[in-house]
Amino acid sequence: MKNEILNRTKAFAIDCWKFCFLVPKSREFNAYVNQLIRCSSSVGANYRASQRAKSTRDFINKLKIVEEEADESLY
Repeated sequence: MKNEILNRTKAFAIDCWKFCFLVPKSREFNAYVNQLIRCSSSVGANYRASQRAKSTRDFINKLKIVEEEADESLY
């Protein structure tokens, strides 16, 4: 299960990057593209960090960040 989520969050970041590559390059879209790349890659990075949490509270806090970044990517 752990590896499945790691693989899925990595695939999510890669899929978002591929989508962003297809978006026309213009000043209007650049801010959106940059933000999507940042928040989508943050999902996987923060999930990985949650696996090294120092306590249950730290683990939950890191997963909340994952949830927020995923929601931002969706938006």
